[in-house]
Amino acid sequence: MDLFEARSSVSVTGTPLAEKLRPRKFEDFVGQEQLLGKTSSLSRFLERGWIPSLILWGPPGCGKTTLAHLICQKIDAEFITQNAVEAGAKLLRQLGNEAKTRRSHYAKQTILFIDEIHRLNKSQQDVLLPFVEQGDIVLIGATTENPSYELNNALLSRCHLVKFSALSEKALLKLLRKAIQSYDFNFDEVLSADVPSEICRMADGDGRRLINMADEISRIFEGDVEQALNWPLKREDLAQLITQSPLKYDKSGDDHYDTISAFIKCIRGSDPDAALYYLARMLKAGEDAKFIARRLVILASEDVGNADPRALTIATSGFQAVECVGLPEAAINLAQVVTYLASAPKSNRSYMGLRKAQAEVEQSGSQPIPLALRNPNSKWLKQQGYGQDYKYSHDGPKGFVKQSFLPKGLKETKFYEPIDRGFEKNIRQFLSWLKEEREDS
Repeated sequence: MDLFEARSSVSVTGTPLAEKLRPRKFEDFVGQEQLLGKTSSLSRFLERGWIPSLILWGPPGCGKTTLAHLICQKIDAEFITQNAVEAGAKLLRQLGNEAKTRRSHYAKQTILFIDEIHRLNKSQQDVLLPFVEQGDIVLIGATTENPSYELNNALLSRCHLVKFSALSEKALLKLLRKAIQSYDFNFDEVLSADVPSEICRMADGDGRRLINMADEISRIFEGDVEQALNWPLKREDLAQLITQSPLKYDKSGDDHYDTISAFIKCIRGSDPDAALYYLARMLKAGEDAKFIARRLVILASEDVGNADPRALTIATSGFQAVECVGLPEAAINLAQVVTYLASAPKSNRSYMGLRKAQAEVEQSGSQPIPLALRNPNSKWLKQQGYGQDYKYSHDGPKGFVKQSFLPKGLKETKFYEPIDRGFEKNIRQFLSWLKEEREDS
């Protein structure tokens, strides 16, 4: 039996329906049209009967493994498949040496497919590197994680990156019809008109998840005439028949970083509706509420700043509320903080001032602090001029006395430049007044 030999019946015990329905030829491959179009680089490689090492990157259930298996049919090579969880450095070295022998003795190419390649550690990736570099192995790695984070630069630079997308509703509907009909059910008779789109929504771009849901539906009613008479299946029946899967979210992977990035940008962009949406997504997926609250505390200073100084107080109080209350009720506290920050006037000038000051310190180093500002905590230091000529600001008639605070070489440098909105407008006016007082003194 070859890799894609058709099963005679979908009722073979123990084999998941998703595996039974795996395409055996490119014509049956569903979705990812952008990768397999006539002008795509991958199609051109396959036309020549050759491919470079590939990293297939995309969400679960989008066809990465299937495409890797289909590629092996187009290339005259020994095809070896391995899951990264089971592939130690010793095994990888053995496979590499065998591929080297196969190439030198029999002029036979070896394609090594590694599923979940992001699970290989640095040393395991280093073992593969010379075999890939010398052409002994054509590596095809499948991963749901961002390769730039998970793979060594040296290995990644020797591979062609292929980016997969989550399956569209059109592709999912095609898979759903195929799955239902594999049980000899008439698709249009067993599902009400609004059910297919709801199943696709629940699948969330994951073809494997969709086929598993179709399998659940079909198996429940298979051979049960009384149940079958209740068809077509209605949308409200789905919740009882199908276990709702959690949202795609990995608290240490792309979904985590992409969602929190979108969340922060929505608040910075003053869109409370979008911010609440991404907050709800993170909470639904099980994100740590304290992590969200910490990011809001940072944002209160970074993006709202002195345009509304109360923002930091509210964000800090929100973090304390999350610690005291906990989920699910703490979601209410987070929602209050999110909507306040999103609706507040924005200024990043205090943050930008810090960045300018840090850049100055990096460039000019430790400039001498003016003697007047140094602490004369001994008689000898007083004799050296420490603290001399310091003017106590509160002694001025308006709480201000003109004097220089920056090191001598930086006297005229400005780091903080407040904007003309929110409370920072008041700060700007006050600093303008101080500037006039200095010039008049």
